Amino acid sequence: MKRIIVIITLFMSFIGSKAQQGPKVGYVDTDYILSNIPEYKAAQKELDKISVDWQKEVEAKYSEIDKLYKSYQADAILLTDEMKKKRENEIINKEKEAKELQKQRFGVDGDLFKKRQELVKPIQDKVFSAIKAVAEKSGLGMILDKSGQVAILYANSKYDKSDDVLVYLGYKK
Repeated sequence: MKRIIVIITLFMSFIGSKAQQGPKVGYVDTDYILSNIPEYKAAQKELDKISVDWQKEVEAKYSEIDKLYKSYQADAILLTDEMKKKRENEIINKEKEAKELQKQRFGVDGDLFKKRQELVKPIQDKVFSAIKAVAEKSGLGMILDKSGQVAILYANSKYDKSDDVLVYLGYKK
């Protein structure tokens, strides 16, 4: 929220100071740019497939735990206390394994995050370099991103540099 207020304040100060010709401002839509880059679409498709596969792997673990628990409940009457304890521990250990696998695959620094960094970060770096080059070529002092968290209350389309970034990257003519 603080970031949005700072950006809006800067934006308004540029608009409000006609007497002082400050830096020109442009904007891009990074969602639009990325959606027009085939490598990004391919990376997203691969990430989606990997995510689905890993989710199935985790769900299989939980399904196995469910079967063990139902089997335990059905057999509980016939088991000795020692056998009950052994089966309960087996179920608890399987639950720990499943939770650990889920954390390993989908956690904050998990496999999916690492794979996303591997596949998407080089494309994002390429886009941000292109944005910088387009801004410098256009003589812009600032480029705002209208996708995501930053809200732009008004944007004149003549300042939209998204297509220029795609041209610079070689995806449009």
